[in-house]
Amino acid sequence: MRGHIVKRSKDSYSIKISIGKDPTSGKYKYQWVSVKGTKRDAEKCLSELLHQVDNGTFMKPGKTTLAEYLERWLRDYVWPNLAPRTAEGYEHIIRRHLIPGLGNITLIGLKPEHLQRYQSEKLSGGLSTQTVRHHRMALHRALQTAVEWGLLARNPVDAVRPPRVQGVEMQTWDENDIATFLEAARPTPYFALFHTALFTGMRRSELLGLRWCDLDLLLCKAYVTRSLHVLKGGQVLIRQPKTAKGKRMIDLSPLAASVLREHREKQALDRAMLGIPLRDDDLVFSDLEGKPLLPNTVTHAWIKLVRRTGIKPIRLHDARHSHASIMLKQGAHPKVVQERLGHASIQITLDIYSHVTPGLQEAAAARFDQAFITRYNEREKTPAKE
Repeated sequence: MRGHIVKRSKDSYSIKISIGKDPTSGKYKYQWVSVKGTKRDAEKCLSELLHQVDNGTFMKPGKTTLAEYLERWLRDYVWPNLAPRTAEGYEHIIRRHLIPGLGNITLIGLKPEHLQRYQSEKLSGGLSTQTVRHHRMALHRALQTAVEWGLLARNPVDAVRPPRVQGVEMQTWDENDIATFLEAARPTPYFALFHTALFTGMRRSELLGLRWCDLDLLLCKAYVTRSLHVLKGGQVLIRQPKTAKGKRMIDLSPLAASVLREHREKQALDRAMLGIPLRDDDLVFSDLEGKPLLPNTVTHAWIKLVRRTGIKPIRLHDARHSHASIMLKQGAHPKVVQERLGHASIQITLDIYSHVTPGLQEAAAARFDQAFITRYNEREKTPAKE
């Protein structure tokens, strides 16, 4: 028998599997693995372990270092199952930080105190709280897979509290800042792109993936159905929105639609001079030949333009926050803002833009009060009946 399960306690099982013959003695070698959970969990783990033995990917839990396991996790789980951009992010964190910091510890020897010390060292080394939380999330996901594979009995990251996120004031522009910036951007090739970002709240990847067939400039509507990403090697990746809410319709203001119509006319003229017809499935924002714009190039253009105008510096992603903040201050319902931004829930919108909430509450309270003051005044003007 290649493997069998032995019950140890109410919620604990041991699995014994054959990992092949010893080349020296010719005797079969066996490996014991502990599993917490139900018998079905143990059976699932046994099946996975036997599959690993057959594929030559089985790792002995007692001798495997965290570095060896993380490399295998990247190869066997991350790249085959996750989006390329997500995989790149995990690979960067693992090879740049986790392996140098924790990689020499054995997988089963990894303790909560190791992780606590790692977090403290990274914070004292200058990394932000949010970045260290990303490291923790990556390691937790990797070790959770180890638990599912039967290599660990529990995930040690669960015993370590994440560093507390310090409140950071959101940087946004008001109407005057936006007007100043767009006036400076008008002579540049990025005017229509930056204008659309500020007037719709769309993400950079969504803007770069937008096609002319996704726009209805007569009815003033934009349909967000995909996003464009460029991997490190230069590979262009088109993806569907992560959530159902991400695939959405955004109403364009008349001014936003007018800017896009002018942009289309200019783009069609430029293409005609090159002998390239403009098609409905062409990208709205591209180079002269219709090739995608590089995300980093767009971001650098934004940064240079912001510096040149001398207004408060904000990131390109903060154009999205500026759009939402102005809409909320103008009295738009948070549900409308949620739908325009593509947030999965209205709670996300309220959490992100909580800095706007006090102003909204004050205005709402004033309107509520005004309704009763009007009634009181009318009552005082009405003569009392004798």
